[in-house]
Amino acid sequence: MNDISSRASAPVRLLLAIGYPLLAHWASHDGGGVPAALALADLVLFVTIDGVLSLRPAPWAATLALFGALAAVTRTPYAQMLLLTPPVLFNGWLAWWFGRSLRAPREALITRIVAALHGCEPRGLAPALYRYTRRLTGLWAAVLIALALINGALATIAVPDGVLFRLGYTPAIAISREQWSWFANIINYGVVGGMFAVEYLVRQHLFKQRPEKNFFDFLRKMAQLGPRFWKELFS
Repeated sequence: MNDISSRASAPVRLLLAIGYPLLAHWASHDGGGVPAALALADLVLFVTIDGVLSLRPAPWAATLALFGALAAVTRTPYAQMLLLTPPVLFNGWLAWWFGRSLRAPREALITRIVAALHGCEPRGLAPALYRYTRRLTGLWAAVLIALALINGALATIAVPDGVLFRLGYTPAIAISREQWSWFANIINYGVVGGMFAVEYLVRQHLFKQRPEKNFFDFLRKMAQLGPRFWKELFS
C-alpha cells in the first residue's frame, strides 16, 4: 500500500510543485487573502500528500487542521504575510540538507544520485567524478543559502506586506509586493533550473563516460530512480 501511494503521489506532487509558484505569483499580484491561502494550501498538500493518499489518520488530521487555519486567516493580512516565508524556508531547508550530507560518515547528496545513475555505490565512482560531485553538492548548498538570504532580505523590505512595514517602519529601500513575487516565485526557480541545466553541460564536457545518452535521457533516468530512492535520499 505504501509503495502504491508513493508512486501515485509522485505525479501529484509534481503538479503541486508546478502550481505553487504560479498560485503564489497570482496571489501577490491580486493582493487578496483568498489566492494567498490557495497557494499556501497547495504547499501544505505538497508536504502531506503521501500520508493523505495512503489514508493515514495523522496526515489527514494535520492537513485538515492547516486548511482550517488558512481559511481562518483568508480575510486578514496574515495570509499575504505567510506567503513571504516559503521561499526562505524551502531554500534554507534544502541548503541545510545539501551541506549536512558533506559531513562524514554521510555521502554527498549529488554523489549518491550520480552513483545511483551509474548503478554503483558512491565510492565506486571514478575518483575525479567522486570529487566533482562532492564539490558540486557544496556549490548547491552555497547557492541555496544565498537564495534563502536574498528572499529573506526582500521579504523584509517589501511593501505593504514586508516585515519592516508590518512592524510600523518604512524601509529606506523598498520594493513592491509584485517585485518581491517576481524574484521569489519566478527568478528564484529560474536560477535553480538554469544552474541544473548549465551544470549538466559542464559535466557532459568533463566526463565523457555517462550512463545517459542526452539531457532528456538523463531526466528520464532520474525519474526512474523512483519515489523510494528520493524519499530515502532526504531521510
